Amino acid sequence: MLWSALKLALGAIRRNLVRSILTVLGVVIGVAAVITMVTLGNGATLAVTNQISSLGSNLLMVRPGQRMGPEAGRAPRFRDADVAAIEAGVSGIGAISGVESAGAVIVYRAQNWSTSVTGAEPAYFTARNLVLARGRVFNDAEARAGRPVCVIGETVRKELFATADPVGSRIRVKGFACDVVGLLKTSGQVSMGSDPDDVVIMPLRAVQRRLTGDQDIGSLVISVKASDDTDRVKSQVTDILRERRKVASNEDDNFSIMDTRQIAQAMSGTTRVLTLLLGAVAAVSLLVGGIGIMNIMLVSVTERTREIGIRLAIGALERDVLLQFLIEAVVLSAFGGLVGVVLAAAASAGLAGWMKVPYVFDPAVNLLAFTVAALIGVVFGYFPARRAARLDPIEALRHE
Repeated sequence: MLWSALKLALGAIRRNLVRSILTVLGVVIGVAAVITMVTLGNGATLAVTNQISSLGSNLLMVRPGQRMGPEAGRAPRFRDADVAAIEAGVSGIGAISGVESAGAVIVYRAQNWSTSVTGAEPAYFTARNLVLARGRVFNDAEARAGRPVCVIGETVRKELFATADPVGSRIRVKGFACDVVGLLKTSGQVSMGSDPDDVVIMPLRAVQRRLTGDQDIGSLVISVKASDDTDRVKSQVTDILRERRKVASNEDDNFSIMDTRQIAQAMSGTTRVLTLLLGAVAAVSLLVGGIGIMNIMLVSVTERTREIGIRLAIGALERDVLLQFLIEAVVLSAFGGLVGVVLAAAASAGLAGWMKVPYVFDPAVNLLAFTVAALIGVVFGYFPARRAARLDPIEALRHE
């Protein structure tokens, strides 16, 4: 009986092929939209997590001033003594470095490039998990002496050296010569709206003497050992800085400490909410597709009233007619769901590459979207099928 009903349903679909294709189009678009939105959202979440992780594992970033406070711009900056006090007074620190940045134009032969010059200690490379492609990092002796040596990023290499090896070359940074001793391995992604490969890293004292002209430190980066508690380290750093910066017990901190784990959790949570929102909006088109199927099935019942009457008159049961039309609706919606899944895979892969986010295939989302599409055929096909099954055979035979 089921096989006979399926053959009748397929025959009816073939007789009105163009109408059937237009009917399932709504389901195709709905399924493809839901899967694509969720897939791209998952990719964006993974990209955000990777970007935060690229800053360094168990990393604390200390900046003067409160990020959202009105006094942020006037807060006192850090000094070398602050770094030494934290390093000596806090256990569990894997690496710590003061950081000072300045913009500068760098020149190599006839090529020039405007970039960000970062002054830091050798421990900065460990704290930030920076990996060298070639060469070496500057050592402690070079850092203490403020030697004009530098490690450059991949973007700087492309702009100044094209395909040549920059290690061992000498560039000019805002009027003084600097020896390139190392090249960073490319990160391959954009972090916080900037290119992490567009950087020149020099000893902190070299940047202070030659670019900023003072002893200020703009920020601190602290990596916590994997075996230690980040919250405990953060609390100890806060206590030391409050004491050194003479912050009264009834006053707010005039500095901020950002934990990369918390940043990652907050941003990932935001992207997940946006993914659910976009998926819910796209799911509306599935509802529209279901309404389209019900509308066409009602038209089909009206057109085939005499056929239904003949089937009922020669002995077909109501459940046979119900099953025939219900299967027809389910076939239409399931076929639309299958095409939507294939279309979503192609669209997601293409858009993920264009948006430069990872393509994350989620079998659960694809299966759920296909199942919902099939259920739409059952839900929206049931009413037209029941109407067909309850036709009076005598009235149906009289129908022209």
